[in-house]
Amino acid sequence: MSPLHHGDITLDLVAGRSLFDYADSLRLRVPTSCGRSGECHECIVEVRRGIDALTPRRDEEKFLRDTYRLACQARVLDTTPDIEFAVLRRQPRILSHSLHREVALDPFTVKKGDGVYFKGNRIDDYRDTILGLAIDLGTTTVVLNLIDLESAKVLYTASFENPQRFGGSDIMNRISYDGGRFHGELQQVILSSVNFEIGDMCRALKIHRRRIYEVVIVGNATMRDIIFGIDVQSIGEKPYKSLTEHQLLAGERDSTSIETKAKNLGIRVFPEAHVYGGPLIASHLGSDVVADLLAVGIDEESEVVMLVDVGTNTEVVVGNQERMLAASCPAGPAFEGGEVTYGMPGYSGAIESVKIDTDNVKYDTIGGVNPEGICGSGLIDLLAELRRGEAMNELGVLSGGLDSFVVDSKSGIDLSRADISALAQAKSANYCGQRIVLRSYGVSSSEVKRMYLAGGFANYVDVENALSIGFIANVDPGLVHKVGNTSLEGATLMLISSKMRSVAEEMVRRIEHVELETTEDFFDLFVEGCMFKPMDQ
Repeated sequence: MSPLHHGDITLDLVAGRSLFDYADSLRLRVPTSCGRSGECHECIVEVRRGIDALTPRRDEEKFLRDTYRLACQARVLDTTPDIEFAVLRRQPRILSHSLHREVALDPFTVKKGDGVYFKGNRIDDYRDTILGLAIDLGTTTVVLNLIDLESAKVLYTASFENPQRFGGSDIMNRISYDGGRFHGELQQVILSSVNFEIGDMCRALKIHRRRIYEVVIVGNATMRDIIFGIDVQSIGEKPYKSLTEHQLLAGERDSTSIETKAKNLGIRVFPEAHVYGGPLIASHLGSDVVADLLAVGIDEESEVVMLVDVGTNTEVVVGNQERMLAASCPAGPAFEGGEVTYGMPGYSGAIESVKIDTDNVKYDTIGGVNPEGICGSGLIDLLAELRRGEAMNELGVLSGGLDSFVVDSKSGIDLSRADISALAQAKSANYCGQRIVLRSYGVSSSEVKRMYLAGGFANYVDVENALSIGFIANVDPGLVHKVGNTSLEGATLMLISSKMRSVAEEMVRRIEHVELETTEDFFDLFVEGCMFKPMDQ
């Protein structure tokens, strides 16, 4: 009899037992709201080994593909092969610090007398507290802040892996999936996961979810529109614009922001709670970038600064309060756990830093546990170390004609030629975006007074290594500031300050969108960006 694996834990395989049963034994919390009948489509898991040893997919699972199953429907059929599964609610590492902008507390939702009021209208009796929820809806990771709107204090921060990845690891794949026969599944699963997290928060703090009276959501155009139930097909086709942007350009609305009530959307807080989806800039440039810019205070900046928010789509902004240029770079998921054989997001067990001394590879993992793969910061270190020791040339070719470089022989983790190629192309997308926006603005990287490096793994990146392989523009390392999750900080600012929300709405009207794909020498720059060397100034 073979075992079932989950991380470092193994359990005996028993025919007829479901993966949800095993999740119970492992004390894993898996979302479900249908009593495990398969109707809610929430208990999605990834089967990493032995999928053929499980019962065939049932009708309730037709919306899933590849190695994804519903935990309640997938049962052990053959106890001979090993089976390994992972829940889609792995806990990402929450950034230990983030830039914090001090603003005056001035929320739309306030206490007046014995009532709770939103924009002057009474919505409820006052019951001890008024809470708000800020959500940064990333392609890979979702992060939430629960805020006391009477003090601006952050009461709870939570994060979880975006469960929509069964529909694809990048935006274009999710757009395609949502346009198919299972339209609505991506919205359902993200709402379910947000509600699950709200429940966890409220249980931990011993508060009632109906004390949450306002919600602010930011994300790229696709992520934001999916959760609000807006058709995203127009974002996947030229000119790659949200329906809200098309409506704005046609004069049918005065902002790309979205406003509704929790009861209409299905977020389980106070039913009449106001839900605000931040405004978009243009095309793939979403409200998460607007939130970034609020957090770093570019609306008050006189010098030329640069923001690089690294992710599945990397966003680049150059400018100040007078003029801003922005672009979105389709980097793909290579640095966030996709397209690289042993790539993984920044969860426990990910190799996060690498040093190579001759042939001796030294590394650290998140959580100090046995390595399961390599996250973005580790991949950047590895590439830089291979170049530094001349074990790889600037074209990404390993010395000695090797097909792969072994990082950890015990676990079998390595970096292959195909992996290096995927990373080169992802890096080049970032490279092109930064080069073209700087050039369009009319400044060199040496003229940038500050570079704000924002987002998930960027907070853990070794700046010198990132510069050495051309992952970021060739700015003086002393001018590079890791600012953490500024998207969440900006969403929080929109929640606690009506002024900041107005600043955001006004700012998007002034930002100039740079379309990378229309740049004449884009292909030449892309080829140049695939090389592992510092970016020219």
